[in-house]
Order: sequence, then C-alpha cells, then structure tokens
Amino acid sequence: MSDEHPAPPAASAIVFGSSRRFVLGCAAAAAALFLLGRSVSLPVGLLAVEVFVTILALFVFGSFKYQIHKNALTYGMALVIVATFCGVPATAFHRELAEQGWAAFLRHNVLSFHGLDQLVHADTMLFILGLTFFVAVIAQTRLLEQITFFLLRRNGGRVLPTVLAVTAVVALASGILGGVSMIGLTIRTLVIILTLAAAPTAAVRYAVMVCTVVTTVCGIWLAYGEPPNLIMRANLDPHLTNAFFLRYCAPAAIACFLVVAWNLRRKLGGRRVALAGLDVLDAQVATVRFMQAARHGEVLLPKEFVEDHAADLGEQLRPLLARMHRGEPLGLALVRTEVPAATRARLLGQFVSEELAADLDRHYVRLAAGDPPFATGTEAELAKALETWRQKRSRAARIGALALLPFVGALVWHGINHAVPLFLASLAGFAVALLGLAGFPRVRALALREARHEFAEYYFLFPLFLSITLLTKAGFFEQLQQLLHHGVAQAGHAAMALAQFFGCTLLSSILDNNVVADFGSRALHGLELGVLHLFALAQIAGYAVGGCWTHIGSAQSVVAFAFIRRDVDEHYTPVRWIKEMTPVVLESCAVLVLVILAESLLLRWLPEAGLAP
Repeated sequence: MSDEHPAPPAASAIVFGSSRRFVLGCAAAAAALFLLGRSVSLPVGLLAVEVFVTILALFVFGSFKYQIHKNALTYGMALVIVATFCGVPATAFHRELAEQGWAAFLRHNVLSFHGLDQLVHADTMLFILGLTFFVAVIAQTRLLEQITFFLLRRNGGRVLPTVLAVTAVVALASGILGGVSMIGLTIRTLVIILTLAAAPTAAVRYAVMVCTVVTTVCGIWLAYGEPPNLIMRANLDPHLTNAFFLRYCAPAAIACFLVVAWNLRRKLGGRRVALAGLDVLDAQVATVRFMQAARHGEVLLPKEFVEDHAADLGEQLRPLLARMHRGEPLGLALVRTEVPAATRARLLGQFVSEELAADLDRHYVRLAAGDPPFATGTEAELAKALETWRQKRSRAARIGALALLPFVGALVWHGINHAVPLFLASLAGFAVALLGLAGFPRVRALALREARHEFAEYYFLFPLFLSITLLTKAGFFEQLQQLLHHGVAQAGHAAMALAQFFGCTLLSSILDNNVVADFGSRALHGLELGVLHLFALAQIAGYAVGGCWTHIGSAQSVVAFAFIRRDVDEHYTPVRWIKEMTPVVLESCAVLVLVILAESLLLRWLPEAGLAP
C-alpha cells in the first residue's frame, strides 16, 4: 500500500498528565466545596457548570497534545460534583434523606438493583457487559470470516458486492448484538478482503472508517444496537418500545446504509480477488485464525505478525512488508524476500502450526519456483490437514449460533415484563456460547481478555451517569423541559426536531455520544407521545451520525481510529479523520433531515401515525 505521509514532528508527541495528581487535586477541591456548602447554599448552576466542564474536558484532554486519562478525569470530577450536590439545598435526595434517614436512603438508592439502575444505568451497563463477552466468544469461532468468504466465492471474487453484503449483515447484527461489539471483527474481515484485492491504503482506510457508520448509524434500528439507544430507552421508559425503534429508527438506518453503499461503490467498484490463485491460508482464513487462537492464544493479521518479529527479519522486514502490501501471501513473500529457510519455518510454525510448518514452506518454495502442479498437490494435503480444525471450529460456531436462542428469548421476556432485568438476556447468551469453547482454553482466555479490554472503555461513564442523575435530582432538567415546551410553541415541532438533531450531532462529535443521549433524553419528559417520538428520533439520529464524525465521538470511532493508526497509517491524524469522514457524514445528515421532516409532516397531518402501536 502506498499513500505515505511524513512522520509528525517530535514536538507533537502526546504528553500525559499525572492521573494521581489530578484526582488528588479534585479531592482537595471537593473537600473545600463540601465545607463551603455547610455554611452557604450552592447554586444548581454551579453543579451544571461542573458537569459540562467535565464532559467538555473529555474532548479537550483526549484529542490534543496534553492529555489526561478519561477515567481519572471523570472519577476525579465526580468527587467535586458530589461535594457540590451536597451543598445544593432542597433536592429530591435531600428531601428523601430528611424524611427516611441514611439507612433507608442507602437501602433504596445504593443497595438495591433498582436504585443503582436509577443512579448509573446499572441494567444497561450490565447488559453491555454481558453482550461484550457474548459477542467476543462468538467472534472467536470466526463466523463472520466464514460468511465473508462464502459470499466472496458466490460473487466470483468481486469485492464491492461482497463488502456490501458483509456490511448489510453487520448492520443487521449491530441492531441486536451491538455495534461496539461488531466493529473490531468487521474491520479485520474487510481488511482481509481488500488486502487480497491489493487495494491501496486510501481504500483500506476508507473501508475501516465506513465501518463506524455501518455499526453506529445503521445499528440504531433496535434499542440493543447502541448503548445510547439503551440509555434513552431507560430514561424514557415505557415510551420507547421496540416498536418505536422499528417504526422510526429503522427507516433512518436503511437510508444511511444506502449512503454507505453509494460511497463504497465509488471507492471499491471494479476491484476483484483472484479466487483461482488464492493462497491456501487465505482460503481457510477462518480455520487458520481459530487454530492460531487455540494453539497460541492470539490472532494476528500477517502484517501485525511480521512487525512483531522484526528482530528475526532485520533488513528484510521492509521488502517483505512491501510484497505483502502488494497482495502476496505471507509464506510466498518470505520465500521471495529470501528469508533463510530456518527462519521461514519458525515463523510459519508460530503463525499457523509447528506441525504444518515444513509442508507450508515446501509449498511456498515450489510456488515461488513456478511449479503449480506440485504446489497444488501440496495445497490439497494442507487443506486436508486443516479439515480437522475446520470441524472443531464449526462445532463451536454452531453452539455460538444456538446461544442466540436464549438471548432473544430473554429479550422477548423483558419486552413483555419490564420487571425482568435486561442484562439476563446477554448473560444467558454468553453462558451458552461459552460452552462452545469448553475444549479450547486458550481461545476462551483470548475471548475473555478481549471482552474485558473492550468493556474497560466504558468505565469512565459511571461517574458521568451519576453526575447527570444528580443534576436531575436537583431539578435542572425541569428547566430544560420548560424551554423545550416554549420552543415547540414558538417555532413548531419540525424546527425543534431539527434543532435537536443538529445539536446532538455537533455535541456527539466532540463528546461521547452515550453522555449526549443521557443528557438530551431527560428533557423529553412531559411531551405528547407523538412529539416525544419525533424528538427521540431526532436525538438518536444526531448522536449516531455525530459519533462518527470525529475519532472520539463514539466507541466505534475510537476502535476504528486506533486500528488505522496501528495497522494502516501510523501517521494518521484526527484532523484527517474529520476531513475524510465529513462527506459521508454530511450525506447522512441530508437523508436524516429528510426522514425527520417526513415524520414531522406525518405528525402534523396524520396524528395517529405518531402514536406507538
């Protein structure tokens, strides 16, 4: 892949502030505010300013040269916010404490599941936790890679219809299994296809970026697709049912998928993978990756693997990578780069299997020498050796697919009876799917490790959710509700819906869209049902598309940006992300505006269409 860019100057290196000093400083400020609140009443406005400063600081100290770890920032500021809240008089919590005492207060708000759900969205966060582990287990069965190569063969090696089919499957799955859980697997799968098609760096990078739209915007068709959806659903319960998402959000998701398809057509049209000359390891990529995980406890792309063994390759590293960038398989590139036979065998053994290393090396040596008949015969022997592993992987994948039954069943149960916690669905799916990896301890350990790492990205949300709950208890959102009602009376439903859409888009581009969803949805209470549904659609569409616009707007953007920096272009910058993402964001905004205006007209002329069934 070409498209090289000069390295950034050393002065632009990121400088991380001390998390310990920041938290200690916040603790000192919290102590001072707490003491001040004992003698004077602190205004609700101060509490709101502290919450806004915390949210804005996540963008400022997460995007530029000087940074602070987001966990330290939110947990430290939570100390300040809680101390300020203690000095704000006459809140709902203060009245509850005065009437019932500390024991009853803690029992109701902290030591009960319902109380924790009200404080920090416990049910939603536990559902995301279980879903993260559930999808991580299914991902290790390499089911998406299997589907991808099936589609690639059905399409005769044509890249565009294969990528469109894969992204359609992912968009559908994201609505049920969560876009955050799907994006990492989707990125790596598309990169395999584009690498085989010898696509340039720009095309690979664009496909990675578009994955954010597919898993974020196209995944809003159900409440379970996006954490912000679940947060809004919890805040506006019982008004946002699954029927609402299918009626209002599914059309928006489909419209944005058509935008993605149009852009992919311009970037990938005409590209093809030569299936007849497909490398044996690429043809069996799902099985090879499962074998890697089972034997070595990790799965790497060939480029990652080579870079991790740079010391073994020395000066041959760069020419080897250049050949791989042009689409040559790892084994053939090792031979043609004249890497010593012993090194080749050791690397192939570590990449796939020590038992197959000698046969693989002979296969690539003969292939490089232009001896297809011998190579073809060897390839058949290797494929036969991989068949045993394919059967093992297939059994694990079938159990993972069966795990969808208890998952969907528990979702239906929750839909019928909201007293049933939502997190039981993802927990049931995870428990069943894990049985498929019972005989593969290293695969299981890899899945659990990746899931823990993924969920760790959500830790910073707990203090933010607590802070917004405290704002609610202090009556802040009642004032916003009054402003919203006034705006509707003065400007009308359509204007206010568009204002919320653009506001959520802009806010979600610089702030985490989970927080935007929690904040924005709390102002929608007290509206007529049809108006509430219209405004909820506007907010959901806004935080979804805005979350794609920058590298920190959503968890999916964070994953995609990190992948580009690590595996595609190490000098890629946040500014370039915004520049290249802006066209598809603007096109998505255009179609979403049309959807919102259409719903506004329906609400005006056909009031019954705005009612939930």
